Amino acid sequence: MSHYMLSEYESYDLLQQYGIPVPGYSIVESAAEAGQAAEKIGYPVVMKIYSPEIIHKSDAGGVIIGIGSKAAACSAFDQIIANAREYNPDAEIKGVIVEQQAAPGLELIIGGKTDPAFGKVLTFGMGGTLVELMKDVTLRILPIDEASIRQMIREINGYPIIKGYRGMKPKDEETLVQIISAVHRFFAENTHIVEFDINPLRLYESGACIVDARIFVDDEAEERKAKERPLVPLEYFSPRSIAVVGASSDSKKMGYAVLHNLLHFPGQLYPVNNKRAEIQGLKAYPSVAAIPNPVDMAVITVPANHVPAVIEECGQKGVAIAVIITAGFKEMGETGKALEDRIVQIAERYGTRIVGPNCLGLIIPPRGIDTTYVHESPKPGNIAFISQSGAIINTVVDWSIAHDIGFSAVVSVGNQADLNFIDYLRFVERDPKTKGIILYIEEIQDGKTFTKVVSEVSKSKPVVAIKSGSSQKGQAAASSHTGSLSGSYEVYMEAFRNAGVIPVHTLTGAFQVAEMLASPKGYPRGKRAVVVTNAGGFSVLSSDYAERYGIDLIDLSPEILEELNEFLPEFWNKGNPLDLLGDAGEKRFEKVFDALIRHQDAWDIAFVIGFPNLVMKSDQLANQIVQFAGKTENMVVGALLGGDSMQRGRDILKENGIPSFEELDFTFRVMGRILWQRFR
Repeated sequence: MSHYMLSEYESYDLLQQYGIPVPGYSIVESAAEAGQAAEKIGYPVVMKIYSPEIIHKSDAGGVIIGIGSKAAACSAFDQIIANAREYNPDAEIKGVIVEQQAAPGLELIIGGKTDPAFGKVLTFGMGGTLVELMKDVTLRILPIDEASIRQMIREINGYPIIKGYRGMKPKDEETLVQIISAVHRFFAENTHIVEFDINPLRLYESGACIVDARIFVDDEAEERKAKERPLVPLEYFSPRSIAVVGASSDSKKMGYAVLHNLLHFPGQLYPVNNKRAEIQGLKAYPSVAAIPNPVDMAVITVPANHVPAVIEECGQKGVAIAVIITAGFKEMGETGKALEDRIVQIAERYGTRIVGPNCLGLIIPPRGIDTTYVHESPKPGNIAFISQSGAIINTVVDWSIAHDIGFSAVVSVGNQADLNFIDYLRFVERDPKTKGIILYIEEIQDGKTFTKVVSEVSKSKPVVAIKSGSSQKGQAAASSHTGSLSGSYEVYMEAFRNAGVIPVHTLTGAFQVAEMLASPKGYPRGKRAVVVTNAGGFSVLSSDYAERYGIDLIDLSPEILEELNEFLPEFWNKGNPLDLLGDAGEKRFEKVFDALIRHQDAWDIAFVIGFPNLVMKSDQLANQIVQFAGKTENMVVGALLGGDSMQRGRDILKENGIPSFEELDFTFRVMGRILWQRFR
């Protein structure tokens, strides 16, 4: 038996070893034994079905509480057995547990699960029978320290009840910290324990007691540890020569598009096709081996069954890296997986590294490399985009051209048979052209290694991530409350939080965050913000959005107010946001900016919001913002709202590396995501 649930008494025995408070209990197999056990334990008692097949005891009518006499205990035994047999006639019934009934208290849950990517996860929150309905829980990936445990306790919505709410006496928070610490040790030290619920744990003004516990064991479970991967040499991503295997003159074929996109590659380009002497104006070769010169990179578009022979040839030729665009590997089932394993084995024998298979390929615009079949190659820039979806890359590249956004690298990871997210992160970390990184993630296989590496990368370059699958619509029914509460998406969010990755929900948001952080000023130094605008309505909305997204609008000091009052109209709003009124011109903005510069120790971020009007054109406002930003190390963000009449101003801000937005809510939402990660 590999995966199974411990009995409740086995769970209690195990938890007691870690000093976790459990009730007195006894297992009985008859009504008479139930009465005797109840007398010994002391009333009131609670009685529960003991059956490996009945996990949710209450649903089966397998729990009776408030039993206050021997006769009631005998009757309860018979009733529980009858209910259980009706609920599941095939269930093995080992008896009934009679246990001390804990006094009423605040019901909490402490749970654990083993995430397939990131390993063991601890969950804490409001518990009891409504735990899934309330979903007031928080989680951490192991290991954690006492400070993290205290933070967990205080970040649930129900924390005011623990602290003492509206005349209620506070609960024993220190005992709760000790219990969670003990549970953490229990989970961390027992590799074979893969999932558990302690629900409810009743917390009192003094002390606490477990009411129910379920522990799941897997004898074959192994501890997940981060693995070291050797760095891929940077020159592999800067080849001097590229061979396109399966190159074609037929515009309907993949080999045509890939070769076409590589025609502007500044190095040597070799089409490989055994049926043609020339393709798209270039001399073609019948095989990689027939190419008379060294080949650094091969791009492979031939059918899957021909790929092993091509990889063999590439290995013999000394090709450093092969980009396999071709599909038809492990994504197609066992036969495809066997084919994929075969090409990996061949590549390893020669030291050839593999991108893909089943991928869109690589684009490295600063080096003129585009091994993909995108409609139009993107321009060079300072953002690296690494994606598990080729369709997303196609869309993003097309969108980027219209929005004048450039890339340092675009990577479609495909099946990750060899090179994976870790290798590409290490590549762009060392790439001097890359200033910011965006990840599109569907699933990470080795979460421990990913977290270790991305946490190191994010210290030098901002990392933004979109994780698909937040709905978890197809998630299988969980065997425990913890399993249903701490889904895969929530664990990814916690992993991102630990690693310094900024999660976003939209592609547009990802690029806005990455571009903002890739600017020379990088992260803002704090959450304190001022808003400067010439529009009263946007002033009010700014206050709403700042509060919603966790941005602290400072109170203007008497010194700042006194200085502003000297030149602003008497009826300005005298607060933050600073509403300079609709007739504000360049001079008024300039004077306000100069005042803020003199008091720049009081704020960290300045939002400057403009709208179309006849008093001041967008380029005039943008030039004032550029001068303002040049005089401070604090972050300055422009929000020039409106249509085409504001575009010239936006272009000026972009040319000068100043973050710029076209929509107000989005401005504050993006900054809020950055601050959530930086100053949580």
